[in-house]
Amino acid sequence: MAGLLALAAVRAVAGGDTARAVAVTGAAALMGAVYGAGPSLRSVRSSRSAATVWLGALGATWLVLLALTPDGLWAAFPLYFLHLHLLPVRRALPAVAATAGAAVLAYVAHGAPVSPGVFVGPPLGAAVAVATVLGYQALYRENERRRQLIEELVSTRAGLAAAERHAGTLAERERLAREIHDTLAQGLSSIHLLLRAAERALPPGAPAAPHIERARRAAQDNLAEARRFVRALAPPSLERDSLVAALRRLCEPGAAVGDDGPRVRFALSGTPVPLPTPYEVALLRIAQSALANTVRHARAGRAGVTLTFMDASVTLDVVDDGAGFDPGSPGAPSAEGGFGLPAMRARAESLGGTFAVESAPGQGTAVAVALPLPLPPTPVTAPAPPAGGAS
Repeated sequence: MAGLLALAAVRAVAGGDTARAVAVTGAAALMGAVYGAGPSLRSVRSSRSAATVWLGALGATWLVLLALTPDGLWAAFPLYFLHLHLLPVRRALPAVAATAGAAVLAYVAHGAPVSPGVFVGPPLGAAVAVATVLGYQALYRENERRRQLIEELVSTRAGLAAAERHAGTLAERERLAREIHDTLAQGLSSIHLLLRAAERALPPGAPAAPHIERARRAAQDNLAEARRFVRALAPPSLERDSLVAALRRLCEPGAAVGDDGPRVRFALSGTPVPLPTPYEVALLRIAQSALANTVRHARAGRAGVTLTFMDASVTLDVVDDGAGFDPGSPGAPSAEGGFGLPAMRARAESLGGTFAVESAPGQGTAVAVALPLPLPPTPVTAPAPPAGGAS
């Protein structure tokens, strides 16, 4: 802009008309002052209305210069970019067209030689400016969308990694709890029972061996400690409440399926009995996974979770009225790796239970788990001493 205004002033001075040279130089200086004031005003940088007023004042000084000399035509080109940069597109395009038209009319009005370039030059410059600015803005918007997409992808990846770490931690806790319960705790319980049987096997009136009593108490204390470890490694949902309370809370609105998910109803059948921690963990995890499948894949309106205690087993049924699927098809979710069903089956079978899925397209899905109730420990009795008493 400064170079174009200086060019107009120099050409006016070189023309030899002093009065005209003074007028053109003054108009060029005034336009340069208005142009330079724009970036220094904070309101112009922050307010679109203030920028519009500044553009109007700059355009008025340009029209004055254009009326004095046809060389003011060249200042139209930077004005195109200002209009496109500061005004919305619906107002910038008419402003650019008006600027190009004013430049052509002023050039013709000054009596300059008329040629096709007079009518093609300003509109062609306006078209180049529009294509350049709109192309740059489109590229900028596309880069912004990509940047936001990358940020969302990074955030999602971080959240997924955190969720996987949390799931891995919970899975490892459950595995340790199951191993401690099935090996260490059961072994200590057997040792405790055997030591009690050894005490009862002593002849009547014989003093109890102190080391047997100490060993029995040590086994009992360590069994209590192992059970405490199992309880501490249980899922948080089971730390405060029973399995029934945890399942009932899981079926509350918004707990497992979100506000937009299906309505879930919980039902309890039979008389609840205490279950080993691995049983409670397996049943709770299977219910959570089945409801998650209902939300993600079934598009169901209603779902039901039923926990049933029977004489020799405990069963869990999760039923929905969703889209369903064909379990016998090659791409069925029951295939390896689909929808978490293999993991549910593995949980149930690891405890000696059964796992079944019933579904049909358009008929909903039913997941059934049955776990045998553990038998109470049988007291270990020592063989009766031979007739005649101990030797």
